[in-house]
Amino acid sequence: MRPLVVGGEALLIELGSAAEVAALHAELLRRRDAGELGAVRDLVPAARTVLLDGVRDPAGLGARISRWQVPPLAQTQGPLVTVPVRYDGPDLADSARLWGVDPAEVPGIVGGTVFRVAFCGFAPGFGYLTGLPERFHLPRRATPRTAVPAGSLALAGEYAGVYPRSSPGGWQLIGSTDGVLWDPDREPAALFAPGVRVRFTEAAA
Repeated sequence: MRPLVVGGEALLIELGSAAEVAALHAELLRRRDAGELGAVRDLVPAARTVLLDGVRDPAGLGARISRWQVPPLAQTQGPLVTVPVRYDGPDLADSARLWGVDPAEVPGIVGGTVFRVAFCGFAPGFGYLTGLPERFHLPRRATPRTAVPAGSLALAGEYAGVYPRSSPGGWQLIGSTDGVLWDPDREPAALFAPGVRVRFTEAAA
């Protein structure tokens, strides 16, 4: 864990893994809710960092956090969102081949995994989901698509994600969902938020 002061009111905590980020983010939320963290405007996790913005004394808070004993995140910790998916993606067969399985086995592999939203970015409502075992990590496509349909379930590297709207993308598309990932008239607007657990169930064809 490495705390870095960023400007006058922000603190960036560098960590060694996504699991450490998830654990620290959960601990920061817990302490903030308990009134133990002090004034912090935003907590923003990323792949290997957590940014604390709106901090009155970044150096002092960084020194305190570096002395914490942060417990590992329990697999059952965090709210659970269930998303029905049709396994009809154009890259389903290629993804199954890279995994060394039949395409019919993909729903069971993905559905048997409880994902966790590690962080958000790229587009409003897009969450980077971790949880797939390393043997199921997939490379990005050699040639990105200029338009990926909204609702596409995609995989790339260690991450899974659902495109909240049509946009360019180079991830492997294995399925689709009618779930609304981003709705500015909803509270909260994003279905996925850091720390949320996600399970994909197989929707009727």
